[in-house]
Amino acid sequence: MIPATRHDLRGNGASVHEIGLATPLTDLTNVQLKEVGVPRKRLPMRKIREVMRLKAAGLTSRQIATSTRSARTTICEYLARAEQAGVTWPLPDDLDDEALELKLFPPPTAEQAQTRPVPDWRDIHRQLKSKKHHMTLRLLWLEWKRDNPSGWQYTTYTVMYKRWLDTKDVVMRLDYKAGEAMLVDFSGDKAEIVDPGTGEVTEVEIFVAILGCSGLLYVEATRSQGLESWIPAHENAWAFYGGVTEVTIPDNLKAGVTEACFYDPVVNRTYLDLTTHYDTVVLPTRVAKPKDKAAVEAGVLTVERWVLAPLRHHRFFSLAELNAAIAKQLKIVNNRAFRGETTSRQELFEELERQELRPLPPTTFELATWKTVTVHVDYHVEGPDRRFYSVPYRLVRQKLDMRITARTIEVFKANVRVASHAREHASDIASKSDEVRMAMHVDDVIEVAWTATFSECPELLAE
Repeated sequence: MIPATRHDLRGNGASVHEIGLATPLTDLTNVQLKEVGVPRKRLPMRKIREVMRLKAAGLTSRQIATSTRSARTTICEYLARAEQAGVTWPLPDDLDDEALELKLFPPPTAEQAQTRPVPDWRDIHRQLKSKKHHMTLRLLWLEWKRDNPSGWQYTTYTVMYKRWLDTKDVVMRLDYKAGEAMLVDFSGDKAEIVDPGTGEVTEVEIFVAILGCSGLLYVEATRSQGLESWIPAHENAWAFYGGVTEVTIPDNLKAGVTEACFYDPVVNRTYLDLTTHYDTVVLPTRVAKPKDKAAVEAGVLTVERWVLAPLRHHRFFSLAELNAAIAKQLKIVNNRAFRGETTSRQELFEELERQELRPLPPTTFELATWKTVTVHVDYHVEGPDRRFYSVPYRLVRQKLDMRITARTIEVFKANVRVASHAREHASDIASKSDEVRMAMHVDDVIEVAWTATFSECPELLAE
């Protein structure tokens, strides 16, 4: 019997389901079954049954692949599995899909499990996150394959690694290199302190910092979310870690980001000075993108559950007392092993991250706030608490930048300092006496007049 050709099938208007061909499936003789455990999506059992039916009807693997819209190699594999399992068409009535799948895809035997090595995924993960050797998953696979010739191929290796990673706790998902990032935020839950004299209860904020790689947490109670609390909390966090990360990732809090923008957020100038002093880069998260700070969100949740919740029945009469209790509870959390693991945050930090942190600066940071001021007609600018400070009179009605510290007031124009004063603490007092201001004004007037005269009459300068 001569098998019908593709032209014959089309010419008769028959589908491959209707034509029974006598061509033997000789292309199955050299088919090798795929490795046990290869992570590839299987065809539905309904389609596998159809493949077996078409084989019994005499179609070639290529025709079956065309009919079922599947790859020819996949069809060959399933037919080889059916032949090896002794399953033929028609199938028994009592053979349901689960039983058929078990016959075609049996679990690996104990002998196969012993001969198939499994990598140490935790060690693989640690090497990938270490910045010391710039490892890649392919290089690690090549080294593992060299020692385990019967091991998985690269595709299976990578998929198995991702499967292992998906089983880990969210806080173990180390998305950052060692020493790369510190993420900061305030907790949604607050703590309370009680005034021992009046009994007044005051809510305080909870600052949370977490290292992106090891997940080591730092927690501190602060008076507010303002700059006066935001800046020292960062300094205390870096001191707690004993170093500084390359990147600091805050939320779009006003103390950190003056103008929140999806594409180009404006960082608060005081905060920018702090990060410049500590040699780290500020990368604010995008607006309404919580996944940008998933690590710190998970860290905040951990703090709320395992640091603040155990202290809910305690009463604290000072911020120092509350922070001492927080530090004690935080030590327990950082030294507790991750769920389903044997390693803690503290151990990961000591092993991976401590040596990768940048050193702390040798000098302390001086907290300074900035404000934009307009020069009054008497060439003075208004500082904090209605104190007034003089600037060169030629800057009248111009907008300048004022830098305010506990001891000094500095005024800048285009990043050039034009005036500097000791900070005054008596209200409504100008920083210069009338005699001094008049002398400054007269000197400036003489200079302007001299310049104007000789610019108009250069022959006077020659004489």
